Amino acid sequence: MGIVSTIMGFFGFGVGITIGLVIGYYLFIYFQPTDVKNPEIRPLVEQDSQTLQRLLPEIPLWVKNPDFDRIDWLNKFIEVMWPYLDKAICKTAKSIAQPIIAEQIPKYKIDSVEFDALTLGCLPPTFQGMKVYSTEEKELIMEPSVKWAGNPNITIAVKAFGLRATVQIVDLQVSASPRITLKPLVPSFPCFAKILVSLMEKPHVDFGLKLLGADAMSIPGLYRFVQELIKDQVANMYLWPKTLEVPIMDPAKAMKRPVGILNVKVLRAMKLKKKDLLGASDPYVKLKLTEDKLPSKKTTVKHKNLNPEWNEEFHLVVKDPESQALEFHVYDWEQVGKHDKMGQNVIPLKDLTPDEPKVMTLDLLKNMDPNDVQNEKSRGQIMIEMMYRPFADDEIPKESEDPNAVDKAPEGTPDGGGLLVIIVHEAQDLEGKHHTNPHVRLLFRGEEKRTKNVKKNRDPRWEEEFQFMLEEPPTNDRIHVEVISTSSRMGLLHPKEALGYVDINLSDVVSNKRINERYHLIDSKNGRIQIEMQWRTSS
Repeated sequence: MGIVSTIMGFFGFGVGITIGLVIGYYLFIYFQPTDVKNPEIRPLVEQDSQTLQRLLPEIPLWVKNPDFDRIDWLNKFIEVMWPYLDKAICKTAKSIAQPIIAEQIPKYKIDSVEFDALTLGCLPPTFQGMKVYSTEEKELIMEPSVKWAGNPNITIAVKAFGLRATVQIVDLQVSASPRITLKPLVPSFPCFAKILVSLMEKPHVDFGLKLLGADAMSIPGLYRFVQELIKDQVANMYLWPKTLEVPIMDPAKAMKRPVGILNVKVLRAMKLKKKDLLGASDPYVKLKLTEDKLPSKKTTVKHKNLNPEWNEEFHLVVKDPESQALEFHVYDWEQVGKHDKMGQNVIPLKDLTPDEPKVMTLDLLKNMDPNDVQNEKSRGQIMIEMMYRPFADDEIPKESEDPNAVDKAPEGTPDGGGLLVIIVHEAQDLEGKHHTNPHVRLLFRGEEKRTKNVKKNRDPRWEEEFQFMLEEPPTNDRIHVEVISTSSRMGLLHPKEALGYVDINLSDVVSNKRINERYHLIDSKNGRIQIEMQWRTSS
C-alpha cells in the first residue's frame, strides 16, 4: 500500500501541476485589460525632468554633444551592406583565427577546435555619431561611437580526450568609443599607410554563453566575473594611449623614398629658331623630374645665341625610375613679359642603364602629343648627358619612426649653416574683391619664390616646396609670406589683388627643427594659410 500511495502521490502532483499551468495560462490570456492605449508621444521640451533623466542615456551623441556629427548615411550603408559584410568579416576572422588555434592547441593537449557556426546575425551595428579631429599633420583622426545589439551565432566545438564539447556565444551587446587614426596620408591608393585603433574608455560587452546547451552565465557570480575580465583584458591591450596597429601598405613605397640620383649635364642646343623680332633669341633650359614637387632647375641665359653651349650640371633625386622621366623645356628669356617657349621633350629614366653615362641628342617638339602635326616642324635640337646612379642598400634612406623627423641637409651644405625648407600646403577662406585666383609669394633675404596659380578657388591647395641654402642659421630673420590673386583675363583693370600676408619669425624653426602651423593672414577677414618650415643641417 505504501508503494501504491507514493505512485499515486507523484501522479497526482504531476497532474495538478499540469492542470494549474493550463488554467493559469488561460487566465493570463483572457483576463488581459482590453482598454490598452497607445503610448503618448510628446516632444522632449514637454517632458518632466525625471523622464528626461531616464531618456538621457539613449539620446544620440550628436544631440548631446555638438562636436559629434550625425552619420545616418553610414548606418544606412552598413544596413544594406551587412549581409555581405557579415560573410566577409566571418571569413576573414576564420582565416586569422585558425592558424593561431592550430599553434596553441598542442600546448593544452586538445585534439581540435573548430567553428560549427560563425555568423554575426542580421542586426548590424549602429553609429551614434562621429567626431573628426583636424590636425596640421598628414593624418586623419576619427572617434565614432559604436553600439551593437546583435544576434550572432558563434559555435565552437572542442575535442579532447575522446570527448566533444560545444560553446555557443549568443545575444552579443557591445558599446565602444574607439579612436581611429589613418596615417600617414600618402598619394597612393588607398591614400593611407597604417590604421591605428585605440579605445578611449573601457568597452561595455554583454553576451550569453551556452556550454553543452546550458546557459553558463546563469551560474551565480560568473556573469559579472566574465564581463569585467573581458573589459579589463581589452582595456589593457588597446586603452589609449596603447594602440592596435594595422599596416595597410609599406610607407617607404607609398611615400616613394629616394632610390637614386640622376646626374644631368645640359651640353648645348643647335639650330634654335628666332623668337625676337630684332635679333636672335636668349635661350635657357628648365628641367625637372615628373612626379616631383620640387621647383625646376634652370640653366643660365645665353643672350642672342641660336647655338648656345651651357655645359652645366644638375643633380636630381629619383624616387621611381620605372615611372619617372626627365622633362625639359627651352625658353626664350624676355626682360618684360612672359618668356616664350621654344620647345620641349622628355626622357624616360627606364631607358637608362644604371651607372652608365649616356649622351642624347633630341629634337625639340611643340608638345608631347605624338599625333600633333605641329611637331613635324623643326625647332632645333638639344644635347644632354645623363647618368642614373641608384643607391646601394646601405645608402637608401630608411623610414623614420618619427613621422615629424627632419631629413639631413644634402652634401655640400656649408659648415655652421643649413637648408631652410618652406612647404606651402594650403589656405582657407580667401576672398578677393574682384577675383580669387591665388598664388603665394615668398620673400626671404631679397630672394623671391612663387607657387603656381590656382584659379577661382577660395580654399587652394599648393603642396609646393621651396629651399634656401644658408651660410648660418636664420635666428634673427623673418620670411614674408603673401597671398596674391591675379586676374585670369587680359586687361589693366584690377590685374592683381593682395589677399593677405604674414611675416613669420624663423627663430623657432631653428630651435625646433620643424614647425607646421596655420597662420591668420593680415589684411584678410578670415583667411588662413598653412606653412611647414624645416631647418636641415648636416649633423
